[in-house]
Amino acid sequence: MDAGGGGAMSIVGEEAARLWAELPVRVDWAAVGAQCAWAASRARSLVVVPAVRLLVFLSLAMTVMILVEKLFVCAVCLAVRALRLGPDRRYRWEPIAAGAGGKDGGGGGDEESGDGGAAKYPMVLVQIPMYNEREVYKLSIGAACALEWPAERFVVQVLDDSTDPVVKDLVEMECKRWMSKGVNIKYEVRGNRKGYKAGALKEGLKHDYVKDCQYIAMFDADFQPESDFLLRTIPFLVHNPEIALVQTRWKFVNSDECLLTRFQEMSLDYHFKYEQEAGSSVYSFFGFNGTAGVWRISAINDAGGWKDRTTVEDMDLAVRAMLKGWKFVYVGDIKVKSELPSTFKAYRFQQHRWSCGPANLFKKMTVEILESKKVSLWSKIHLWYDFFFVGKVAAHTVTFIYYCFAIPVSVLFPEIQIPLWGVVYIPTVITLLKALGTPSSFHLVILWVLFENVMSLHRIKAAVSGLLDAGGRVNEWVVTEKLGDANKTKPSINGSDSVQVIDIKITEPDVKLTEPLVPKLVKRRIRFWERYHCSELFVGTCIILCGVYDVFYAKKGYYIFLFLQGTAFLVAGFGYVGTLPPSTA
Repeated sequence: MDAGGGGAMSIVGEEAARLWAELPVRVDWAAVGAQCAWAASRARSLVVVPAVRLLVFLSLAMTVMILVEKLFVCAVCLAVRALRLGPDRRYRWEPIAAGAGGKDGGGGGDEESGDGGAAKYPMVLVQIPMYNEREVYKLSIGAACALEWPAERFVVQVLDDSTDPVVKDLVEMECKRWMSKGVNIKYEVRGNRKGYKAGALKEGLKHDYVKDCQYIAMFDADFQPESDFLLRTIPFLVHNPEIALVQTRWKFVNSDECLLTRFQEMSLDYHFKYEQEAGSSVYSFFGFNGTAGVWRISAINDAGGWKDRTTVEDMDLAVRAMLKGWKFVYVGDIKVKSELPSTFKAYRFQQHRWSCGPANLFKKMTVEILESKKVSLWSKIHLWYDFFFVGKVAAHTVTFIYYCFAIPVSVLFPEIQIPLWGVVYIPTVITLLKALGTPSSFHLVILWVLFENVMSLHRIKAAVSGLLDAGGRVNEWVVTEKLGDANKTKPSINGSDSVQVIDIKITEPDVKLTEPLVPKLVKRRIRFWERYHCSELFVGTCIILCGVYDVFYAKKGYYIFLFLQGTAFLVAGFGYVGTLPPSTA
């Protein structure tokens, strides 16, 4: 039966072949190829080239917007410095209770002044949110407890969300040590990490002892304020009831550690010296940096308190407070020591949060900004256009779209010509203006620009996901790993790629130094896509191929930039950026 079925199939096949051979229709593959080539040519001329040309036009337009913003910011800052219009000239500032006590590192008031002298100082809450901060917890707690302020007039609140029981014990023990010295310090924990940092700060304000406080000084776990921090910042709030926030500048203790930290210093110095100075001087507003600042508690409550709807809870609170009519002041003369992430992995996570969060907040607050009735139209325009659109969206998107896509792709299309001012002059001026923040690193400008273009790949992905509120990483919160000063003196344990260091000076019997940390210290094999960064390798390879095409065919002269930029992507892709984590082999 099977043989018969096979024979029937063979007969049918032969008959079909005979009928096909008798048909007068024949496939002319040469003609098909010509038709495909014609369709591709039409698609190129009608779709691809106009699309790339539009992309170049939009990129040039946004580049001009960024140039105007940079020129305005620099002009404002130069005018402020030339006319000496510092915050102490624009706002009233006087020492609190001159001659009163509280100058002995938090040890109480002057004996002669008695309680009356100390009572002249407002109650201040010093908040330190923490999460598995083994390397830096002692530094931050010690710096907060040593602040010059009457001991009975401030409370140090350590908000510990640590999941590592060893770290929790160490932090609690450190708090008890300072408590035994007479410092009013509270160690607070909660049962979950809901809302991450925003959730911890919100819970911290619910305690009864906070009701007596008027102001909150906030410091992340790796920040170390100078002892006179409160004496220099609180007077702005005391004498100017319209001010909600006093923001100070960050000073980086490890900026010379590697090129990665030098590049971060260049970017952040411009942000503090120019962007925040200009915002404070012209609009009395800027984005709160989440640390090294002092808030008026009534302003926080008036703005609706802490919210965890984005990963930039600090910026969220600042925008809502601004829409309520509160003013901010930036004091660049006050510097707080902090640490920069020195590994590329940690920096990528940080930049994702700093790019995705603002874009997501922009989407959620656009209507609220436009409908606000307590701020002027000029302030609305600044907040919507300058602060959010240009600063948080255009700056991230145009860098990658223009320098890493439009310019490389343009060499493939002779019809597309980018004007010289858009390729050379404007980018050069923008770069020089941003480099003014760190003159000592001016010799690194070219490398810095190439690296910033590499990071734009991650920033644009984060910004787009934030705008579209799409992807699983929109509300992802990865705490930036800190090394403290332990990385210079103590080895890591368990061969982890996360630098976690045992402080061998601790001898308290209750601390189990041999107990391993929680999951992140588990030794595991690193896969290829975790050891190398495939997205950087792919983009770098494409840009270099465009450079080769420019050398042999297009001859537009972009190949020097393309080779340099492509190499920068490859260097980052192979992991040769920042300090290398301990080997997990």
